Amino acid sequence: MTNILVCDDDKEIVDAIEIYLLQEGYNVLKAYDGEMAIKMLKEHDVKLLIMDIMMPKLDGIHATLKIREYSGIPIIILSAKSEDTDKILGLNIGADDYVTKPFNPLELVARVKSNLRRYTTLGSLNVDNNAIFQVGGLVMNDDTKEVTVDGEPVKLTPIEYNILLLLVKNAGRVFSIDQIYENIWNEEAIGADNTVAVHIRHIREKIEINPKDPRYLKVVWGVGYKCEKM
Repeated sequence: MTNILVCDDDKEIVDAIEIYLLQEGYNVLKAYDGEMAIKMLKEHDVKLLIMDIMMPKLDGIHATLKIREYSGIPIIILSAKSEDTDKILGLNIGADDYVTKPFNPLELVARVKSNLRRYTTLGSLNVDNNAIFQVGGLVMNDDTKEVTVDGEPVKLTPIEYNILLLLVKNAGRVFSIDQIYENIWNEEAIGADNTVAVHIRHIREKIEINPKDPRYLKVVWGVGYKCEKM
């Protein structure tokens, strides 16, 4: 059974989310602050984390930063804030998705399923049977999900991996922001510009020597992004 950790200092919200996830066959673990969430992640085989931002002891932002030091599991951020800047902040700290309170429980369940699919089927956008994809010094092994640049390992989140894999597999081809979003998130691209841009920036910071003068991921102004052929 798939373990999902729900972390929120409001126990009623945690219990409500649990009801819907149990109906879908998931096993729910509960935490009420960031410190408890980190402890439970280390003790259990958790496949996805749903976490509030505003919490005592250790808030969701700092907890996510700590978790991303050693884990790439999908993280869905919950917050009462709805401004775009806060959504971008959630992505900036390593979250994979963002749901604004008050939320529709069915929408949250749908996002849980979507993120789990991406996590368990990384690199499912296959265009041939070769599991090794290489552009210059950038190498992706789609069997082991390992990424290296000039021989050095690079740690990517599931979303970052899938975006990079899409572009590397199709090196030289330009993808619009909407195309990237619809390929990776499997939903209509409405207001996707900031979401995609944040993830591209994160990937560049991890694979480029100079993210401001990227060697691999290039922007084609007014069109989209591509992985440069080498």
